[in-house]
Amino acid sequence: MTSANENTAAASAEDPHANDAAPYGGGDPYADYRSGDFAFTELVDLADRRLGAGVIAANDEFFAERENLLVRERAVFDPEHFGHKGKIMDGWETRRRRGADDRDGGFPAPEDHDWALVRLGAPGVIKGIVVDTAHFRGNYPQRVSVQATSVEGSPSPERLLADDVKWDEIVPPTPVRGHAENGFEITTGRRYTHVRLCQHPDGGVARLRVHGEVVPDPEWLDTLGTIDLVAVVNGGVYEDASDKFYSSPTQIILPGTSRKMDDGWENRRRRVRDTNDWVRFRLVAQGAIRAVEIDTAYLKGNAAGWVALSGRNGETGEWFEIIPRTRLEPDALHRFRLPAQAVATHVRLDAFPDGGVARMRLHGALTAEGSAELRRRYTELTG
Repeated sequence: MTSANENTAAASAEDPHANDAAPYGGGDPYADYRSGDFAFTELVDLADRRLGAGVIAANDEFFAERENLLVRERAVFDPEHFGHKGKIMDGWETRRRRGADDRDGGFPAPEDHDWALVRLGAPGVIKGIVVDTAHFRGNYPQRVSVQATSVEGSPSPERLLADDVKWDEIVPPTPVRGHAENGFEITTGRRYTHVRLCQHPDGGVARLRVHGEVVPDPEWLDTLGTIDLVAVVNGGVYEDASDKFYSSPTQIILPGTSRKMDDGWENRRRRVRDTNDWVRFRLVAQGAIRAVEIDTAYLKGNAAGWVALSGRNGETGEWFEIIPRTRLEPDALHRFRLPAQAVATHVRLDAFPDGGVARMRLHGALTAEGSAELRRRYTELTG
């Protein structure tokens, strides 16, 4: 594990308040927010509620509910918003811990901490974690740590906390900054289903993001037979795009239907003639595509005018046509039944000349080669 906040630990050792943010002074509460630049945030958030993630338990949520950790929008702050228990915060906040007696000045023991259990929406290999302490300026945790485990099915909190469940420490107790985006690169290279966020000794965290690569259960995909070969929850991955000005192309392969205009992929207006926008995806494994859905829901004046879909078999294979250049209607679902199945490992969606696409589905089945490759990877990453 590598912390993206290189000077945080040293500063905290010298002064326990070195990582505090200044008290809120009015105006834009994000004006002095300390954001980060972490390459791993390009990867899908495995703890996205849209994938089925949830905060299933916490030992304490006295001031603010644990569920706020996974809210998609950034945290909001209202300086006048107070409740019966104190200041209302948009995050997960625990009460101030006290020691068993006042012999140590009333401070908690060094090992005391609060915790929250998070079920990943899509199990996978964690590449990076963001612990966002937005608006927690003097009430953020002094340190955080993160553990991860792999327990299949839908285990209860009691099952996850049982003595026979092994948790790997993927972020050791590490100082964090208040009112800041704290990032941690993870290099364990294993597949996990749950994480446990710990605050040492107490405090508040606004948001938690767990970025990585989805690794589906091959037995489940084989049981289903026909699947969406590019869906995030099945292991599809956005690799590259010509433009991601307004939103991430990953949203094209999220579950469900788009709920509003920015819940998809939209690029800026293209002004250079004889060029077009495009996005490339890697399928869960080699698969045979039989049908395609392209949805422009909520994109009414800014949908792509035309699209074309190409496929490639292997990292160095030649691109071939799956769907020729075809006119799209705004705010509409388009379905294409292929005359012959297309065997591919990658696809490229071209938008002409620009515009948005809300969702794309590639219906088909894994080939024998694709299924074997997925089983090999799953076994390797689960140990």
